[in-house]
Formats: sequence, C-alpha cells, structure tokens
Amino acid sequence: MNTIPALEVSALEKHYPSFGLGPLDLTVQAGSIYGLIGPNGAGKTTLIDQIFGMGSPDAGTIKVCGFDHARDEVEAKQCAAYVGPGLNFDAWGKIGRAIRFNRGFRPTWDDAYCARLMQDFGISVDERIGTLSFGERTKLSLLLALAWRPQLLVLDEPTTGIDAHSKKAFFAEMLNIVHDESRTVFISSHQIYDLERFADRVAVLHKGRLVVEGLTGELVERHLQAEWVAENIEAFAHVPGLTLQERDGPLCRGVIDTLTCPLNSLVQRGARDVRTQPLTLEDLFLALTQ
Repeated sequence: MNTIPALEVSALEKHYPSFGLGPLDLTVQAGSIYGLIGPNGAGKTTLIDQIFGMGSPDAGTIKVCGFDHARDEVEAKQCAAYVGPGLNFDAWGKIGRAIRFNRGFRPTWDDAYCARLMQDFGISVDERIGTLSFGERTKLSLLLALAWRPQLLVLDEPTTGIDAHSKKAFFAEMLNIVHDESRTVFISSHQIYDLERFADRVAVLHKGRLVVEGLTGELVERHLQAEWVAENIEAFAHVPGLTLQERDGPLCRGVIDTLTCPLNSLVQRGARDVRTQPLTLEDLFLALTQ
C-alpha cells in the first residue's frame, strides 16, 4: 500500500474581494474515494483550481502524490488528471483525433482500457465532438482522463448530464480504480446520494471552510437529528457539536454531533423529552449548510 497521501492540503488560503477559502487542511489517502460536497459558492472549484496551479495560494501548501504543486509542477501534473464541466475538445473534430492527441503525450496510455471504456460509455472514434450532447462530452472527458491510469483522478461534477446506465458504469470504474489501493479518486459533486454509497471519506465545505470531515459511515452514524423541549433557548446557543435549526415555542430542533456533544449534555442544559432519529448524508449536509 502506498503510504504517501495522494493529496495533502495544509493551511491553504486564497482570498478574493468577495470570498475567502481557508485556512484549509485536508488529506486524501492513496487508494481511496474522497467526496467533497458543498453548496454553490462554497469554494470547491477554487480548491480544485489551486490543486492544479491555476493561481497562487495566499498561504499554505498543496502536495500531489508527494510533490509540491508549485515547486514540482511537472511531476505533480504527471500524477493527476482532471475532469470538469469547463473542458472543451471541439478543436480535434472527432473523438478518434482527441484520443490520438492525448495518447501521444501519455506514456501510460492503455489502448485496451480505452477501447473498453468507449464500449461502456457508448461512444465511438468516428463521432464528431461538435455534435455530442453535454452528457456525451462528459463521457469523453472521463475517457481521456481514465485511459492513461493517473495516480490521482480529480473530478468536478463528473456525472452531471449522463444517463443512469453510464453513471452505473462510471461508479463501477471508480471502484476498480481504487481496488489495488494505489490510485485515488477525489470527487466534488452535488450527487450526495452517490457519494454516500461510494466515497470512503467525505468533507462538507461551506463558505470556504471545512464544516465536518471523516469516514462516510462514521460521519453519518455519529450525527443525529434531535428534538427536545426547553424553556431557555440561550442555554443551547454556541454549543460545540450542536447545530440549532429551529424553535417553535418550547420545542427545539437541531443536529447533534454525538462525538463532541453527547445527548446527556442537552439534558444538563435543561432539555426535556429528547427524541432522536438517524440522518442521511444529504440530511446532514442540508443541516450544516442551511
């Protein structure tokens, strides 16, 4: 197993007039699927831009497969591939020409793998890129990124616009990629249900900061939706691990991180008739970013 993290972000900051990212610390272990979720404007694309050297950070460092993304830019980019909605391959005319061009500077390109992916995604070398639908363009982007078997695959909304059959093939391929515990997938997506099923770890990014991060199953299990009755709402303000959502008279509602806010701590603050229920990852995301 590779012990060097596939992605290591330390104390990263990037500031704009109307938005600030960080300070951000994030580690993605090799051989895993890591999901990053957040509302629009949370900073997901800004983080990905920083990973690939599109703009310099104001503070902090980024390492890709052990290489500093700025000092060792060439080595870092030889390890990582990117798929996102902004990629455009129209200049090559046909899919076959795009494949031949990309294969020319990728020593690890796998022709047999490429052919299988084309079959799985339902695209062919003779198709004109200009006539492809949005979903078909996404498939082409995935094909060109996967076929050279990068160590780190960074995906920004990779399943937007593709049909259910292709989405199934895509996630099956993601599991194949990490099966040998050496290659890694980093996904930024709004498809929270899919990430809950496939991601080993997830992080919620909100207003440029990580709100919560951890193993997917453990993260969901340790958070609970809670309702209780209390006369003094101020007793529950600014409690670590408690996200208050609403109050209707004496009835309070919120989300509890039982790791930092055990249920008995609510009772100690005057809560009565405490009731809890489990959350899905989407429930948790909505509660933490409302």
